[in-house]
Amino acid sequence: MNTKQLTASLGLALALGTGATGSAFAQSNDQFIALADYRVGPYGANGQSFYGGFIDYLQYVNMKQGGVNGVKLTWEECETEYNNAKGVECYERLKGKNPVTKGTAYHTMATGISYALIDKTATDQVPLVMMGYGRTDAVDGTVFPWAFPLVTTYQMQASAIIKFLADKNGGSLNGKKIVFLYHDSAYGKEPIVAMQAESKIHKFNLVEIPVAHPGNEQGAQWLRIRQENPDYVVFWGWGVMNQTALKAAQKVGYPREKIIGSWWAGSEEDTIPAGPAAKGYMSATWNVAGKQVPLIADIEKVVYGAGKGNMQDPSKVGSVLYNRGVSAAVATVEALNTAQSKFGKGKVSTPVQVRWGLENLNIDAARLKALGATGLLPDIKTSCEDHEGSGKVRIQQWDGAKWVMVSDWIEGNRRLIHPLFEASAKQYAKEKGITPACFKG
Repeated sequence: MNTKQLTASLGLALALGTGATGSAFAQSNDQFIALADYRVGPYGANGQSFYGGFIDYLQYVNMKQGGVNGVKLTWEECETEYNNAKGVECYERLKGKNPVTKGTAYHTMATGISYALIDKTATDQVPLVMMGYGRTDAVDGTVFPWAFPLVTTYQMQASAIIKFLADKNGGSLNGKKIVFLYHDSAYGKEPIVAMQAESKIHKFNLVEIPVAHPGNEQGAQWLRIRQENPDYVVFWGWGVMNQTALKAAQKVGYPREKIIGSWWAGSEEDTIPAGPAAKGYMSATWNVAGKQVPLIADIEKVVYGAGKGNMQDPSKVGSVLYNRGVSAAVATVEALNTAQSKFGKGKVSTPVQVRWGLENLNIDAARLKALGATGLLPDIKTSCEDHEGSGKVRIQQWDGAKWVMVSDWIEGNRRLIHPLFEASAKQYAKEKGITPACFKG
């Protein structure tokens, strides 16, 4: 289906933007999921693929399995345009749509919106899921019981990238120069503390260069990079900023093989528009691309075979961001499964129960195999003290036509990074008058 169709026969609700609503189809025995997404603007193409994959998996679970142990999934989208204020408006609009659950989990795919909502969701007791984005110190569940930066955080990703680069240089970056080129937003600034800590340990010279939103003007930044002549550029871009950077690097003659991006700067939406300028470019990722993953192939067969796919461009099924959306939905549904295993199978889970499910996830190799998702994402095992659950990434490289994996799973320096966000969480707790403790609901 396209993003303006409603599939009433399955009791599913899909709404695009602020005018349409699908909540009329939500029943008290449905599990409602609120999606504050974006499909327009400078980041719209990225949101289309991510949320297309997310919704396709929810559709797939309903069609293939009849829901989660018989509980049908229903959802509603609200267009944020990657704007913090609109993200808050969408939250207020969506949080009370379902009278039973108030929303299973809230996904924004925007660090800035997550920052704006982290206190609100805690007060309202609505799980805020930040799958590969968001506030890093929310890993500490004793301070942030309702926030879940699942899989891996920006700081652990930055640390893993540095580990990868060190390994490429015989284990040492001593005396090297690394530019950190970043989106001048909460998203781009989040890993700076990790980069600074790594620079002290590895003794490399760190040069920080911001790029203003949306990032389609980078001439001055790349002229400076040419002057600095760094050994590597660690690139924290998003949306139109990414293809602009690759083209600018080519223009000033900086080798793309020396640029390594974050996972939000490593999709086909970034490389294909950049053309030859993208060849050789690397990025981190926490999910693989392609249809070789059995789950992705089966979604295409079941959902698109029935003409109910969410992607207006079905050729993007199997792309990096599409598969990432699927993996985010997998984690969400697994949290529901986990919650039902404790509070009753075949029953709609309350926000408190879903929160418990998110905090007790154990998506191990056996479970990934059962889901047909081996290799799609790393193992995830959460706890009260660890709302991240993994901390691993892989490095991929664009060969001019597709992404090719050039590393196995790499875990960042946990001994260095975790104390950083633990200290940050402790400071946050002090400011807010929070006594750190595991949630007792």
